[in-house]
Amino acid sequence: MLGRTASSLFWMSRYHERAQNVARLLEVAYRGAMMSHRGQEHGTHWTFALTCSGCDADFSEKYDELNIRNVTVFLMFSKENPVSVRNSLELARNNARAVRTGITAELWEAINTTWIEFIEVNPQTITQERLPDFLAWVNQRAHLFRGALLNTILRDDGYFFSQMGNFVERTDNTARILNTQYWALLPDSDIVDDGSMERYQWSAILRALSGRRSYRFAYPNARLKAFNIAEFLILRKEMPRSLAHCYNWIADTAEELAQFYSSREPSLDLAKEIASGLSEKQMREIYHDGLHDFLTDFIGKNNQFALQLSKDYNFA
Repeated sequence: MLGRTASSLFWMSRYHERAQNVARLLEVAYRGAMMSHRGQEHGTHWTFALTCSGCDADFSEKYDELNIRNVTVFLMFSKENPVSVRNSLELARNNARAVRTGITAELWEAINTTWIEFIEVNPQTITQERLPDFLAWVNQRAHLFRGALLNTILRDDGYFFSQMGNFVERTDNTARILNTQYWALLPDSDIVDDGSMERYQWSAILRALSGRRSYRFAYPNARLKAFNIAEFLILRKEMPRSLAHCYNWIADTAEELAQFYSSREPSLDLAKEIASGLSEKQMREIYHDGLHDFLTDFIGKNNQFALQLSKDYNFA
């Protein structure tokens, strides 16, 4: 496969995953804004969405006021925000169009229709009342994209690069959310009451990573606890957005790619090394070494893997 084709498939999936992740952060912020939390400063929910998406500094340069209208426009529709849902969907569609003949009609239709319907939306019509339904639509379209990818694409190198892009972006999102909120996940945060700011942060983190309900299944007899949440989102392989789960997928896909090409590139061994490192970790060990340091190091390793993959397969 040509390097530019592999690159387009990788980034097609990565940008589509990013669009869903940003929309989910905005949904969590909206939910928080509609509820009252003791000890919560004004705008905390919007700050959570901007910080976790990594665009709080850019927002501050453009807007003087932190409110639902400004945050919604910036995260959803802004052409000037590199991680906005609009820009992510456009880039996903552009990459898919570059490999139009190499993907299925169902996958192209899912991507193209999402983009066409999105750009027809007037941002001024997305009022506070309409925002939840619009965010739900973005989320549903993301699931449609994943369904078309998983159910119609041939299991060849194109599929492997698409999977790599999806899970590199997903693991980056999980790690960055945890790292921006790591202070709420330290062990001494477990000694709190039900109305505390920490408990709001815990719920926000779980909701942002689609883990609020599945956490209850994983820890059926336990209340929300910082230790359990950190373990759930870092080391529990059954959690679809945990670091361990994502790198299990990446490592397995790397093995399939190595077999497909009958050769091993450095990036494939790096994926296996990162996955093995997670499987050998214990949560108490991570806390002992420093949660923030661990997450910062992990984000660097994930970026290193993506860079090495692009070098190994000549991404354009």
